Amino acid sequence: MIATEYLLSLFVLWTVTVFIQYIFKRPGKKPAGYCPPPSPPALPLIGHLHLLNPVAYKGFHALSNKYGPLLYLRFGTYPAVLVSSAPLATEIFKALDVHFSSRIQSPFGENLLFGSSTSFFNAPYGDYWKFMKKICTTELLGTRQMKKLKNVRREEVVRFLSKMLEIGKKKEVANMSAEILTLANNSSCRMIMSARCSGEDNQAEKCRALVIESFDLAGKLALCNIIGPLKRIGMWYIRKKIADVTKRYDELFENVLVEHEEKAKREGPNMENKDLMDILLEVYHDENAEIRITRKQMKNFFLDLFTGGSNTTSDAILWILAELVSHPAAFKKLREEIDSVVGTERLVDEADIPSMPYFQACVKEAMRLNPPVPIFDRICGENCKLAGYDIPKGITMIMNSYSIMRDPKIWDNPEDFIPERFLTEEYKAKEQNLQVYVPFGGGRRMCPGVNMTSSLINCSVTAMVQCFDWKVVGGDGPKVNMDTKAGVVKSMAKPFMAIPVVHRNLFSAKNPV
Repeated sequence: MIATEYLLSLFVLWTVTVFIQYIFKRPGKKPAGYCPPPSPPALPLIGHLHLLNPVAYKGFHALSNKYGPLLYLRFGTYPAVLVSSAPLATEIFKALDVHFSSRIQSPFGENLLFGSSTSFFNAPYGDYWKFMKKICTTELLGTRQMKKLKNVRREEVVRFLSKMLEIGKKKEVANMSAEILTLANNSSCRMIMSARCSGEDNQAEKCRALVIESFDLAGKLALCNIIGPLKRIGMWYIRKKIADVTKRYDELFENVLVEHEEKAKREGPNMENKDLMDILLEVYHDENAEIRITRKQMKNFFLDLFTGGSNTTSDAILWILAELVSHPAAFKKLREEIDSVVGTERLVDEADIPSMPYFQACVKEAMRLNPPVPIFDRICGENCKLAGYDIPKGITMIMNSYSIMRDPKIWDNPEDFIPERFLTEEYKAKEQNLQVYVPFGGGRRMCPGVNMTSSLINCSVTAMVQCFDWKVVGGDGPKVNMDTKAGVVKSMAKPFMAIPVVHRNLFSAKNPV
């Protein structure tokens, strides 16, 4: 009863506060000729909140289908512009990219480990972001470093395949959602800091638990941002939880950094098998570096990799495998391509991928339909025009990649899984002229971890197809249940359950990899 009265009082306080703000802070008269994007019917106080869907990107997709590809929206006191077509995305990423080169600020504030000014992924467009972008491209997350870490990924894939073999022998059901998440976490943790999320070392497991808590807190803080005037009340309510998570992250990363520094002292400058933390520590200790990064910035970078990498990668692998299993003809065609390139005596290798155009097309098509990041944001840095409409400085741009990659003006039969479309000259011409494929964003703020995600997708999905048939349990007949969770990311609503049936054992002791 007390809790109900408390919530009712809080709601009344919010309503009154927002109403007063609505009355006294209404926007002033716009200059002559000002032309904002069109806007759906709004309600007082809440704006367009009543039009939203629990599955955010689907709700935005429905809005764009009804009202158009460029819309002005207001969520409580929070204004935004929704972009939902490839031509508009192309104009932003090519002609106006410099105007949309910053992202929204972290909801955690600047006094915490999560602060936007120390986070590379959310940092304002400036010298620090440019420096870290260059380091990521050339050293940390570039093709060269990913090749050096190939054996790490291979070992984790073989470990995963071996577990599937044991489950299959017992004719048990594998929870693919959980097992692939473990594969992604273990691979990411080993590439980042040479630790596994299972086994004796529990550092990575602690980090994974903290990531889950962080996402929960981020969701609550995003809600606080929408209710505008009451943001500080919301922050006060969960301040202790935020401080506790921040402190635990700080202690965890400090311990790992110290261990890596001690290892570097023991092994010297010619240390082999460097992980990403070793490389960034070299930059941190380089007195001649273009920009001297701080320890807090380093910790935030690894936090970005963990929070943005593991779940995104596991979701991508799950959706790709689910689409292939649900489309047996494509699965069979891909297996035939793998056999023609690799043969039947060895496990597929990442070096084989360039010779597999159909596999690359399957990955693109699965991620077109199921983008790991269906919604991404940009901040307009300067007043500008987009498709003839005025876009004010400081407004948030919501880019719906789910809609962009299902634009019926660009894609034939956009709801269908047709990998062959990516092999046509027609698609290649579109790709050259338009930003039609944006599962990881686009422009200069495109996700910097694409190489890390793609490398694990390549070695894992091909091996799963080469070595096993997957008998779906609890799906729609032979098809995987494709329902999605509520929220802003594209994750499966129900676990992907399947019995792994061995096709070829190319990874056991009798068949060394």
